[in-house]
Amino acid sequence: MHPISLASGVLPEFGPVETVEAAKAGGFDAVGLWIEPADWTSSTTRAVRAALAATGLPVLDIEVVWRRPDIPFDDHRKIIDIGAELGAANVLCVSSDPDHGATAGWLEDLCRHTEGSGIRIALEFGIFTEVKELATALSILDKVGHPLRALLVDPIHVDRSGTTPEQLAAIDPHLLPYAQFCDAGARRPDPADYDAIITDAVDLREQCGEGVLPLAAILGALPARIPLSIELRSRALRETHPQAVPRARAVAEATRRWLGSIT
Repeated sequence: MHPISLASGVLPEFGPVETVEAAKAGGFDAVGLWIEPADWTSSTTRAVRAALAATGLPVLDIEVVWRRPDIPFDDHRKIIDIGAELGAANVLCVSSDPDHGATAGWLEDLCRHTEGSGIRIALEFGIFTEVKELATALSILDKVGHPLRALLVDPIHVDRSGTTPEQLAAIDPHLLPYAQFCDAGARRPDPADYDAIITDAVDLREQCGEGVLPLAAILGALPARIPLSIELRSRALRETHPQAVPRARAVAEATRRWLGSIT
């Protein structure tokens, strides 16, 4: 089966050490971490590295590097530097800048900064950003050209942006070091209603196989055995499983059942 990683968004109210420990106890193969530069200290790094060593889990990705006018580039560099210290494989990036040329230049700067660390700079598209669909994301990445650039696919954003599995299958596999995964309901938020878009992405995702998205077709369009970050942000899941480990275990078990059902 595909290696699965616990996305940080599954446990938004828990810290990074608890997230690492829950990923291990829940049965994941890897973990993703959310890094807030203002709150992250050298002590945090030491504690997380100790937890990673104790569990043996790799860090599939860190997030989020977000291009917005209120976030300085130094914060972006700090997130990447912390990821390098943790051995992260990818950094999740999104852009709220309508100037796609500026976004491409920003991504290229990030790629250059991460040279030598092994980290890929993964641009996520979705209607909650100014990179709203696949074609725009690929056009931006073409302008970047750097070998560390990457694309991040998430089924909920694939569906809400009108992207098809056939379009995904045409992507250069080198651009896809990993993918996010989840399911969702059929109701799509109004593209002009930002609050509804965020609620859909943060509270209404569903376990793989329990929604209506064409997950098998999406997965089949991606590279074989691509690692999957299970990005299951769900209010119902948070309410049903208030503790970190039972929540992580519920997500891992549902994901593996679904993967087993399509093989």
